[in-house]
Parts: sequence; structure tokens; C-alpha cells
Amino acid sequence: MRYALSALAGAVLATSLIVGPAMAEDAGIIVYNAQHESLTKEWAEGFTKETGIKVTVRNGGDSDFSNQIVAEGASSPADVFLTENSPAMVLVESAGLFAPVDADTLAQVPRDFQPASGKWVGVAARSTVFAYNKTKLTAEQLPKSMLDLADPSWKGRWAASPSGADFQAIVSALLQLKGEAATADWLKSMKTNFTAYKGNSTVMKAVNAGEIDGGVIYHYYYFGDQAKTGENSKNVELHYFKNQDPGAFVSISGGGVLASSKHPKEAQAFLKWVTGKGGQEVLKTGDSFEYAVGKGAESNPKLVPLADLQAPKVDPTTLNSKKVTDLMTAAGLL
Repeated sequence: MRYALSALAGAVLATSLIVGPAMAEDAGIIVYNAQHESLTKEWAEGFTKETGIKVTVRNGGDSDFSNQIVAEGASSPADVFLTENSPAMVLVESAGLFAPVDADTLAQVPRDFQPASGKWVGVAARSTVFAYNKTKLTAEQLPKSMLDLADPSWKGRWAASPSGADFQAIVSALLQLKGEAATADWLKSMKTNFTAYKGNSTVMKAVNAGEIDGGVIYHYYYFGDQAKTGENSKNVELHYFKNQDPGAFVSISGGGVLASSKHPKEAQAFLKWVTGKGGQEVLKTGDSFEYAVGKGAESNPKLVPLADLQAPKVDPTTLNSKKVTDLMTAAGLL
């Protein structure tokens, strides 16, 4: 999705009319939520139960909301912004629209899961994986690196959802780790080799059905389906690239308080709760299957421990959404 603000101007105006100041006062704090709806619902309910502060959640996508916040500027009715991936946080931070996160909140999260600026903080994380059909591929046949998927031998055999913020965050990490030329070359080969699907869950379903050998997705789609009926993942296994490979990228879900917030104290309290014991416990016991990132917090025991993923070191503040969409557009992927 392109990050042009003009395309969103009408939608922003309509949204501003709906969530004007009068409604904001009745709504407690307003959260623009690009995280999973069920996860943020649990966070909001837990926070309200403990503090009595009302939370109104408005759901949308990473890039939609980040562009909307930039367009709204100081007039945004939002108090808090939550994302699935960090490039959307970087866009808002670059526009100077976040207030500094309270020091007590930052202290609850390791440095690896927050930017040096302290303008936002990690609230959860997700791992890149290669989901493959175990009836079609053996362990020996799996790609050693995500970069191997550019090889002609993988033509017509793997899938992804290039239009989604999830995959674009993965490409952002590739860009930081390998540079523009290598990323452009890989994307060009991807265009030749892969099959496009709309959404990571659709990719996994296609892998499960044997339509495609494997696909690049985030880990929690598999665990979420397994926790239900398993009907869309019974033939699927997950391959973790590890070894600091770009395909081992761990994406940070972020949270930040808008500098224009009408309820800054309550908004900061919400972010502190989400990154603290109560909010991180939801990640351990709930059905989101995302990783907890708080200090000492435990993730769902079904997940491969974060420390075992051997993820590459990626500075979340340098994940360049605009450059990524330009490169993907040039490659014919968007």
C-alpha cells in the first residue's frame, strides 16, 4: 500500500467528523488500534477493570492509521497508537507526533524492543517463518535462507502476501540488513518465483491445501489455527531460518502516546499497563500467540523461545516503509 497522504484525505475528514472532541470526552482514551482486535480488546478490558479508565478502541491497519495520524496532526482525536509492525510507528515518530514514553514504562521493556528515542515502545513481537507443506517437502529440501527463495528452483513453489504491512516489514528488515541493491534484486526474483495471496492466513491455507509448497508468513497464524480446529494447518510445519538470517526477522509491535492527546496521563498509564505484568500476561495466556516482550515476561509455552530464534539485529527506527513500497512497486509486487 502506498503511503501517499492525499489518497486518505477524504477518509481522514470523515473519520474526524465521527470522532470529534465531544465524543472523545465521553470515550475515555481513544486507541487507534492496528494490532489484532481480540488482543487489544483484552488489553483494554484488563486496564479498565484495574484502573476504571474507559478505553475506546478504533480498529484499522498499520499504514492506514499511521497516514491518518500524520494527516490529522495536532487535531487527531487519538490518545494512543498501537501497531502490528514498527514501520508505522517510525512514520508517526518522524512526523514529530509522539510524546516521550514515561521512563517507568520504558524500563519495563528491554532495549532491543524499543527505539533509542524513547518516543514509542514495543508491546509484543512476532517471528518471520517459512510455513511449508510437510507432505510435499522434507527438512532437507527447505531453504537455508529466505534469500534462497530467489533461486530459479523455487519458481512457482512459494507464496506471500506482498500488499500487507506484515510482509512489507520483513522487506524493510531485508533492506536494512542487505542494502538497496540486494533487496531490489531479491524482489525482482520474488516477482518471477512467487504466488501472491491476500493475507497471511490465506497463504497458510494454500500451503495446507497443497496449492503451494511453502510461504513466508508470521508464526502466530499457525499457532492460532492449531489452537482452534487445526483444519487450515494440519499439513503445515514451520521452518525457522535462524542464524541471523533476514528470514529470522522478529517484528516489533509498537505503542505510543500522541503528543496531541487530550488525556496524556491516562494514555501513559495504559501503555505502562500493556507493557507491564497485566498486559504481558495476556500474551502468555491469551489466544494471540504473539511474543511477550516485557522484562521477565513469559510467552505462550507453545512458542519457540525468543532467545532461540537467533534473529538478526534490526534497528526499528530505520525500517523505511516509503523506500520499501517504492522498491516493491518497481518490482511489480504492488
